[in-house]
Amino acid sequence: MNREQLEHAIRAACEITGDSELYIFGFQAILGQYPDADEQLRQSIEVDLSPKNKPETIDKIDGALGENSPFHQTHDFYVHGVSLETASLPNGWKERTTKVQDYMDANKIGWCVEAHDLAASKLIAFRDKDRAFVRRLLIEEMIDSSELINRIQLINTEKELKNGALNWAKRIAAEL
Repeated sequence: MNREQLEHAIRAACEITGDSELYIFGFQAILGQYPDADEQLRQSIEVDLSPKNKPETIDKIDGALGENSPFHQTHDFYVHGVSLETASLPNGWKERTTKVQDYMDANKIGWCVEAHDLAASKLIAFRDKDRAFVRRLLIEEMIDSSELINRIQLINTEKELKNGALNWAKRIAAEL
């Protein structure tokens, strides 16, 4: 996926939900801060997002733009409506988002989670693909390991999950 496709996803999701603003918090959020991110960071064909002002319209997204929809078949990527509650994000994340406006309609805005917040959230999920993503961010020097550790500490989650993420981040920082 590229930045133009992300903007297309924003435009389409805004039209479907009737909301002019969205939060983008999956892998593709990296395109907010880094529009030309390494291809390895842009492999996902899914955009996870949530309407900012009309969260009750979230179900409309999957039906119209979701996996195996005509939108997906036409554009080779899809949009997944996800509740913000499913993501473990650091306190204060909303103030650090990056604004992405659709080039065809500046009134449709996606607020992309900042890279350190995104990485911290991915480490709480702790799937193989999440760790590989964060490792690539560190290798490419798109995030700083000490700031990543600070952001993990700002997440309200189970102690075991937080400790696992912190230990991994410290280990990888020492490795790199």
